[in-house]
Amino acid sequence: MPSSGAAQRSAESDTVHGTIDTGYRVEWRPLVELAPWAAEWRDLAGRTLEPNVFYEPAFALAAAPAFGSGAGAGLVWSRTTPPQLLGLFPARIEQRRYGVALSVLVGWTHPYGPLGSPLVDRDAADAVIAAWLNYVSSTPGLPKFLLMPYLPATGLLAEAFDSALQQTGGKANAFGRHQRALLAPSGDRGGYLELAIGRRKRKDLRRQRKRLTDAGAVTSDSVQDPQAVPTALGHFLALEAGGWKGRAGTAAQADPAICNFLETAVTALAAEGKAQIDRLCVDGRPIAASVTLKSAGTAWGWKTAYDESFARYSPGAQILLDLTQRLLDDPGIARADSCAAADHPMINHVWRERLPLCDRFMRVGPDGGLSFALVQGLETLRRAAIAGLRPLRGLRRG
Repeated sequence: MPSSGAAQRSAESDTVHGTIDTGYRVEWRPLVELAPWAAEWRDLAGRTLEPNVFYEPAFALAAAPAFGSGAGAGLVWSRTTPPQLLGLFPARIEQRRYGVALSVLVGWTHPYGPLGSPLVDRDAADAVIAAWLNYVSSTPGLPKFLLMPYLPATGLLAEAFDSALQQTGGKANAFGRHQRALLAPSGDRGGYLELAIGRRKRKDLRRQRKRLTDAGAVTSDSVQDPQAVPTALGHFLALEAGGWKGRAGTAAQADPAICNFLETAVTALAAEGKAQIDRLCVDGRPIAASVTLKSAGTAWGWKTAYDESFARYSPGAQILLDLTQRLLDDPGIARADSCAAADHPMINHVWRERLPLCDRFMRVGPDGGLSFALVQGLETLRRAAIAGLRPLRGLRRG
């Protein structure tokens, strides 16, 4: 429950941010100002309808300096004493998304935070989302068009948004529909890997693992101790910098702000029991590492790197198999999101379930001066233009 100090801050903000008489108090605050509510925020993350570790305070507050410029969050509070945080909707106002003076409220995602599910109390999801949409609709200065990237296209959260939009008279459409690999076994976990990749492929990988012993003693571990995680994270960062990302200049170590964010976020999550780093080593030297984040029965296979000089032994596939087996053996993990691109050439053949995602585009409240159809058309044109530029960027890199 919120502290008495939080209750006082919450009451004071009524006069600053406005109130809507929905049974909830809703406000908009800059993301960088949310640290005082970290305890209430963590409590909400433990009872949210759809877990999202990227929107938890340990991760989001660490990411804010690197990726949160101009970002804020809608907070939905109960009117109890003390108030309870029931919803958190991170977003950013994009003033000229289409090159004209038309603003859109865009859910906050970034290259290291590939999921846009807001944190919503599972026992009041429909009402909390409706309160947030009502606030957006009636608050001057907030755009009435809302885009939420990487939102689950099906399931309880999608249904809650449908219900809330129906209540508030809004409209919605889905852009960018795709599916990414998900580990969500419904039957025998013990036989999942054999069934997923087939006996022949499993046998080939075991043969490669055995040949790897010619290079030295092979060990595999999973680091979860908060005291040991920083060292293991350093191994991951060094492997990433030594591979293709390092050559392309996109490794985390190339940017001090991103490197600091990674170290801060992973260390803070490890202190909450929500991070692990799996390593594959030869004679004690890491040749592959993966970073996995966890919360509320869900895991996210966030990042993987490996030493390319060992490529003939498939170290990326080997560390994936080790991680997969550990997740399968953990009764506290119901599913694991790969965080991978659609049609990923490796993980799609190991994690066989799929997570359907979309970018949900919404108009909250009734049509104003610009019709929903017109703004949808602008979004369609924008996406087509970006897709058309991708081959040209590839030619420049070549």
